[in-house]
Amino acid sequence: MAHNEDLSDFLRARRAALSPESAGLTPSGVRRVPGLRREELAQLAGVSVDYYTRLEQGRHITPSPGVLDAIAEALLLDDAERSYLHTVARPAPVRQKAPRPQHVRAGIMQLLDTLGDTPAFLQGRRTDILAINPMGRAVFADFPAMPPRERNVTRWMILDEAAQALFVDWSTVAPEVVGTLRMDAAHHPNDERTAQLVGELSMRSAQFRRWWADQKVVERTYGRKRLRHPLVGDLEFNTEAMELPGDPDQLLLVFMPSSRTRTAEALSALASLQASGRGHSAAPGHRKHVAH
Repeated sequence: MAHNEDLSDFLRARRAALSPESAGLTPSGVRRVPGLRREELAQLAGVSVDYYTRLEQGRHITPSPGVLDAIAEALLLDDAERSYLHTVARPAPVRQKAPRPQHVRAGIMQLLDTLGDTPAFLQGRRTDILAINPMGRAVFADFPAMPPRERNVTRWMILDEAAQALFVDWSTVAPEVVGTLRMDAAHHPNDERTAQLVGELSMRSAQFRRWWADQKVVERTYGRKRLRHPLVGDLEFNTEAMELPGDPDQLLLVFMPSSRTRTAEALSALASLQASGRGHSAAPGHRKHVAH
């Protein structure tokens, strides 16, 4: 009988993270473990305790979208978590063709070049970097200079000490990137390269193991990022992540200078350094890897 480990782990983690008070319940009795009890969650979702228990155990059940929505409401899931729940609850195909290699359209490459001094990159499956414009290389890392297997946002964010120094809010940004990888893994459950990446990061980073076990799920949309660049100092960006029509597994991420900051001036200075040949060599690129 099939066992849906992803669904089981996710439901357990989300239930453990939800207190009775936040769910609108009055705590009763002694609780040996944090979070809601199974019977409490089943009651909130309007399903039997036995049905929810089998679902959380990853038993061979295919719940209806209505049941999943009810459980999502009971667990107070956000939109990304709700989407993840529906994805992992679907039975994975017994046989799934290996994903086709991803290619970057010529028009997207032209768009990246057109952005000029605005940092941008194209992210593919498992958070691989498929393309990055010159300013993105100068601000973040010279990904094209890395070995192909290392051109990955999650791997860079977790293992490269330069990424930790670059992001002011690294302890918040890094687990969000891990959550993005988890969402991608749900959409491609049989992808061997994703499994290899998760295995490597789990072995090399205790923080990654902890964040992966937390079952956090993130969909990249928009946000704000603060950086501390070693050459030009503090940078602040408004970010937009845009899916590409025709390429659902690709995201274009653009980092626009926030208003009322010196970021635009700093980027101009960095562009001058880059033009003189000093930008890439001193950029926060491929440096020493660290284990956590």
